[in-house]
Amino acid sequence: MKEITVQELKTKIDNGADFQLIDVREDNERAFTNIGGDHISMGSIANNLDKISKEKEVVIYCRSGSRSGQVVNFLEMNHGFTNLFNLKGGILAWAGQIDDSIKKY
Repeated sequence: MKEITVQELKTKIDNGADFQLIDVREDNERAFTNIGGDHISMGSIANNLDKISKEKEVVIYCRSGSRSGQVVNFLEMNHGFTNLFNLKGGILAWAGQIDDSIKKY
């Protein structure tokens, strides 16, 4: 599984890179705090494969990087995705290293 750090993600965002960002947390987590991107909860990934790009890089995140890592592994092993990156440390790393206005939970 490929991973991307929060610093690398911030550089992508700042440079206007063409990629897809997906939050796989639950609705209530997303409502509490998020760093943007599309929202496809972990439980609904299998029903929303058509919403995940196969053409450009896709960064998947959750709270800590654990669930998003599971999603990346699932999509790579079962659906042939090769363009996925797990956000190492998830939104907690983003809040700790990039934007301290992001609420931790």
